[in-house]
Amino acid sequence: MKTLSKILIVDDEPFNVDYLEQELEGSDYDIITATNGQDALEKVRSEAPDLVLLDIMMPVIDGFTVLTQLKAEASSRDIPVVIISASNDLKNVVKGIQMGAEDYLPKPFEPTLLHARVSSSLEKKRLHDLQKLYLKSLEREFEIAREIQLSFLPTHLPTPQGWEVAAYFKAAREVAGDFYDAFMLPNDQLVFIVGDVCGKGIGAALFMTLYRSLIHAAASTKYFTVQGDGQGDLAAQRLKQVISCANNYVMDTHEDAKFTTLFIGLVELKTGRITFANCGNEPPLLIRKDGSLTDLNPTGPAIGIFKEIDFAVGEVFLEKDDLLLAYTDGITDTINAENSTFGKRRLEDFVRGFTGVGPDLLNLLVTQAHEFAEGVEQFDDITLMALRRDG
Repeated sequence: MKTLSKILIVDDEPFNVDYLEQELEGSDYDIITATNGQDALEKVRSEAPDLVLLDIMMPVIDGFTVLTQLKAEASSRDIPVVIISASNDLKNVVKGIQMGAEDYLPKPFEPTLLHARVSSSLEKKRLHDLQKLYLKSLEREFEIAREIQLSFLPTHLPTPQGWEVAAYFKAAREVAGDFYDAFMLPNDQLVFIVGDVCGKGIGAALFMTLYRSLIHAAASTKYFTVQGDGQGDLAAQRLKQVISCANNYVMDTHEDAKFTTLFIGLVELKTGRITFANCGNEPPLLIRKDGSLTDLNPTGPAIGIFKEIDFAVGEVFLEKDDLLLAYTDGITDTINAENSTFGKRRLEDFVRGFTGVGPDLLNLLVTQAHEFAEGVEQFDDITLMALRRDG
């Protein structure tokens, strides 16, 4: 059944109301009327019309006041309003248009012009409603995408004895290009990962899920192949295979692949030895218990740029109460109203000498960045991971 467009006629002159009703009667419109501004506002709230024909000069509440209230309320601001005004009252017409009216209808009424104004305004309302419906469906699709993407991130972090693993993640948009992961391997080994796919939006989010899945699968596989004579560093070999697997798959399969920076560490929990690869990511900070800082600089390029490359690895040891902070550039690139960035130096100054636990460090650091931004909206994903040896 076809739904009739609902038109509210607001005029204190019965003759004008009768004329407009008669002219619009055979045009498949549902006509409702109001004789003053107060009545009009009540009818808008109760009837939700698709169009308001609004006289300016009325008792109780005039048309300008009605128009102001309609445009101030979210439920009525998108209802088109056509001002009814004498043809020689151009000043009021201009004022009404400036206040948000869609159009105007001069008195005395001319039938052709009346139907043209009404038809045009209702068509704009219909298109606007379709746009709102479409945007609402897009919002729901983005929400579903966000929920799916979050399911690719760990629901909980490992809690190995003598170690502490903490993470913070906040997307700048509905979906993100950043990712992180942490999981256990046999023989008391821990893998932890921080990555940042280039770009933003859906494209980066899709490659984020691809890279994260590839790296997790390759790192946790039981089919690790020992290279050469089998006497080399197995941790280093495993990391190189993991990175090469992800890099070669993306380069072979996706012609226009988005690259990702990546920091991945393989931790031997008993000894504190960390074998790591920094593929173009922000250098993690090793915070020693004496307050000194060490950068874990890149050992190779980002993944997804060069084919069949031999990725290098590095090595570091964590002693008791040492903490490793890995992060993406979202935290250092945080900007404030003066367009200054939070920066690496400010990050180092904050963490230097920190002696607390990992979750406290991440929360305090995010708070510092938030206060620095002074209300400026976050424009890049922020991901932080802290690994601390406490035993």
